[in-house]
Amino acid sequence: MAVKIRLTRTGRKKLPSYRVVVADSEAPRDGKFLERVGTYNPRENPARFQVDEQLILRWLRKGAQPTETVKSLLKKAGVWKKFLDGKREKPAVA
Repeated sequence: MAVKIRLTRTGRKKLPSYRVVVADSEAPRDGKFLERVGTYNPRENPARFQVDEQLILRWLRKGAQPTETVKSLLKKAGVWKKFLDGKREKPAVA
């Protein structure tokens, strides 16, 4: 099962807000998901992006792939850098 970290739309017509979820890549956009890891509200000024860093990092280490939008939001929040730094810290096996 390929797992994605992506946005699901909530809110009413013309007033979107989103949940950041971990879901099977073949599940519908607003369908069943494995875990909710944050929220994103683009209507606020500045846009509000809240995530549970520990959950996101755990799923990324397990191999979950973020969508391009989520990846850019993670970069702005500084979570993506923490993930990359964690990957680089692994010692070389001799």
